[in-house]
Amino acid sequence: MKKIKIVSVMVVLALVTSCKVKQTSQQTAVMSETKSMPGPHAIVYRTKADYSRYVPVTLAEDRSQIVSYPAPTDVYRNGKLATPTVLTGGYLLDNRGINDHSAFLPISYEQYAQYKDLPSLADMYRQITDKKPFEEMYDLGLRNKYTNEIEEINAIIRSGKLKDYKRIL
Repeated sequence: MKKIKIVSVMVVLALVTSCKVKQTSQQTAVMSETKSMPGPHAIVYRTKADYSRYVPVTLAEDRSQIVSYPAPTDVYRNGKLATPTVLTGGYLLDNRGINDHSAFLPISYEQYAQYKDLPSLADMYRQITDKKPFEEMYDLGLRNKYTNEIEEINAIIRSGKLKDYKRIL
């Protein structure tokens, strides 16, 4: 009887210990997956005119229509309006999610955020004055790789190394 109790206690201890090991390895897997998860890219660009206050939309490849646009609640990033960050040399850092098919509505982020009902896509499209507003655009990789994002990206621009990154336009 004593042997059965000892064996039972040992089995219970072994089970408890193995459960903790599994839990720890699962936690480690989740933590490492979180660290390696992709995130938004640092997109740096210059435009032909100052569109920094205006909401971007995405046009079709042939630029004949709007294929994507934000909801009024989507013009925020971390609780603030997602206007681009001004960088050195006339460059901007995207905070909204632009690409080479983006164009800008003549509607400020502040105005757009107040909309209850958006204009029709056709009305928004008619308001776009420049369907190719970008002079150049670069992808500097994942934003989360930068410790001090603005400082580091400005240093890249000042050093002339922007051309070493993926040129989108």
